[in-house]
Amino acid sequence: MELTGKKVLVFGTGKSGIGAADLLNQMGAAVVLFDGNTSVDKEAVLKKLDGTYTPEMYLGEVPEDVQKALDLVVLSPGVPTDIPVVKSFYAQGLPVWGEVELAYQAGKGEVLAITGTNGKTTTTALTGKIMGDYAESVFVVGNIGTPYTSKSLEMKEETITVAEISSFQLETIDTFAPKVSAILNITEDHLNRHHTMEEYIRVKELIIKNQTAEGTCVLNYEDEILREFGKNIVPKVIYFSSVRKLDQGIFLDGDLIVLKTADEEIPVVRTGELKLLGQHNFENVMAAVAMTYAAGVPMESIRKSVCEFTAVEHRIEFVVETNGVAYYNDSKGTNPDAAIKGIQAMNRPTLLIGGGYDKQSSYDEWIQAFDGKVKYLVLIGQTREKIRDAAERLGFHNNVLCENLEEAVKFCAEHAEPGDAVLLSPACASWGQFDNYEQRGVMFKEYARAVK
Repeated sequence: MELTGKKVLVFGTGKSGIGAADLLNQMGAAVVLFDGNTSVDKEAVLKKLDGTYTPEMYLGEVPEDVQKALDLVVLSPGVPTDIPVVKSFYAQGLPVWGEVELAYQAGKGEVLAITGTNGKTTTTALTGKIMGDYAESVFVVGNIGTPYTSKSLEMKEETITVAEISSFQLETIDTFAPKVSAILNITEDHLNRHHTMEEYIRVKELIIKNQTAEGTCVLNYEDEILREFGKNIVPKVIYFSSVRKLDQGIFLDGDLIVLKTADEEIPVVRTGELKLLGQHNFENVMAAVAMTYAAGVPMESIRKSVCEFTAVEHRIEFVVETNGVAYYNDSKGTNPDAAIKGIQAMNRPTLLIGGGYDKQSSYDEWIQAFDGKVKYLVLIGQTREKIRDAAERLGFHNNVLCENLEEAVKFCAEHAEPGDAVLLSPACASWGQFDNYEQRGVMFKEYARAVK
């Protein structure tokens, strides 16, 4: 769509909304900013813009005459598509895009896109490093922290964009078509937004919606949903597995990651050469290797980048060792399945800090995965009683309720013994007590480093 002179409403005034508004302005559109929250500080929002324009801005509701004059709506990822105001845009026949669709249409080059319930950030960062070490023009964008829209106009025909894409962002794509896509896994998450598991699965699978037979999709063979999904899709499929050898695909054979094509078997790397802990990270490595190999990177270059790569911040990140106690920040563990990976990676008796915003998850499988490692479960946030009750029902009784993260770290420091670990791996979102999981992780690291 040619956007010069078009009237475009941007719904949401956070980082994504600001990035979309600035991009639209640079593309010659007339920007209208809107936020459903009437308490948003207009002046503070306008100061976040790039300073070259002052858009119309409305809070609470869009005036009828303004809505009727619109040519396009761009939704921020946090805006549900089933609320009345968004339904009214659809009813009017307006195209409704997310920031990913806007950025894709504005950008150039090829895209490698990664989604999945868990492992997206590590896989995206590693894929970005492999591509960045090999190609000259590479951008790593999306849910990983850099808005896709903020880089679109810098892209060239030879650019490779590596994008972490959430289910919220996939809901509002139209023409978005990655050259290589990956769905790492699908487990229960965001049911407060998508309402049913079937809808969550459907939205995740939209990542291949516009891929052709020239494209490639990397899928987890050990995820039954994805194994079936891969049988009837248009792009070529590369499966990965951490538990069995595959006739074709990438898999873990003992401690060796192997890529097997129709023509050859290529040893990739031994797990002992990696700077990442845990089977889930070996899966992330396999996905990144498969994606970048499909994108044309030589295996020798891939191998070198993979061996140099270190863990992503907030994902089982070692913070400090004090009094013989190691502190790990896994604030990115925002759902039970991610938090299971966190506790599985621990090789010490662990004091585990959990709890936060309630996304209507079940915590039984997480608690059952403690496997005798957890000495205390220290709980904060909206879900603390819900998780404690689940733990008590399942026979785990060393549960402690704290008012906040600082109090939780203090309790752990007082009760940990030399040789123990303190792990923040909340199994919940951060909202309510923190702006995002990054802020929660940063605060944990501050409190951990302050332990006497």
